[in-house]
Order: sequence, then C-alpha cells, then structure tokens
Amino acid sequence: MKIVKKAQAGTMQSSDLMVFLEPAETLNVTIESTVLKQFGALIRAKVDEVLAKHGVEAGEVRITDRGALDYAIEARLETAIMRATEG
Repeated sequence: MKIVKKAQAGTMQSSDLMVFLEPAETLNVTIESTVLKQFGALIRAKVDEVLAKHGVEAGEVRITDRGALDYAIEARLETAIMRATEG
C-alpha cells in the first residue's frame, strides 16, 4: 500500500499511543516512548511487522507511545495506514 496523505490514529492517554503517517520517498520510522529503554526493540518489531503485512515500503512513520501493549500498537498503526492510503 502507498501512503498518499497525512493521517493519524490514537490518543496520548496512558497505555495508548499516537501514530502519525505522511507520504515520503523512503521509509523512515521514529519512535518516542516512555518505555523505550525497556521495550524499544519490541515496539519496533511490531511496527515493522504491521508495515510489512500491509506492504508499506515508503512513508514517514512517527509514533509517540505511552506504554501501549502490542495489540494497541497494531490496531492504531493499521487504522492510520487505512486512513493514509484510502483514495
């Protein structure tokens, strides 16, 4: 899927996250998290998994995490992808 417009999903509440997507020539993922030291690698792995599942190969992906669990990361990212790719 190709990211064709800016989109976001989520909230900044505790145990949630905000996902921001926008078009770009290459794939660039930025993660800010209150638990980055402990779970940064797991968060990145889940993000990479969801992007690959949807065939996203280019775009600016910015995630601001407040301790979300993996199912929330997946749901928020998938929602943002659907919003950013719809025509």
